[in-house]
Amino acid sequence: MPSPDSRAHWQNVYTTRRETEVSWFQATPSVSLDLIRSVGALGRAAIIDIGGGASRLVDALLDHGCQDVTVLDVSEAALSATRARLADRTAAVQWIAADVTRWDPPRQYDLWHDRAAFHFLTDANDRTAYVEGLGRALRSGGHAIIATFAADGPERCSGLPVVRYDAAMLGATLGNRFTLMESRREDHLTPMGTTQRFQYSVFRRS
Repeated sequence: MPSPDSRAHWQNVYTTRRETEVSWFQATPSVSLDLIRSVGALGRAAIIDIGGGASRLVDALLDHGCQDVTVLDVSEAALSATRARLADRTAAVQWIAADVTRWDPPRQYDLWHDRAAFHFLTDANDRTAYVEGLGRALRSGGHAIIATFAADGPERCSGLPVVRYDAAMLGATLGNRFTLMESRREDHLTPMGTTQRFQYSVFRRS
């Protein structure tokens, strides 16, 4: 189950702001799609989007013919907003309302995608729980795409502190079961007109 503090914070965010009003909003998740395509995960691959609540990645994956998509988010309000947006396509997606650090994966996936969730884990125990869940959820040979604020990115987001990473730091946190395949930077322009520097890292599960 989600922790009460985490759930309450993100429920408040998504019940008081439209999806286009949060700083991490992307109309088109171009970098994520490019990296998912690069590891061959568009189509029949089993994909889970961590913290994907109101993200439009799920829309894009369905547009590209993906047939096995799961979205996990701690905020039921965020998931509800996306289900409403998808309308009759919502049944094509598996929806999980859970805190990823307390979630027990019921199956394995070919691709684990996380844009801007992991960097909110400032507690070492939460990071350990996340990595353990990732290890259980991702099949051997599968890929994880994790995007966080870069080392020169913001120190806070949505009123919360974050942990900033470069690819090497993120790899050290994930451990030797995961091999870094690619990294990429993105200067994300927020709806408010400011720039957030992200780093995307692609890992292969050994």
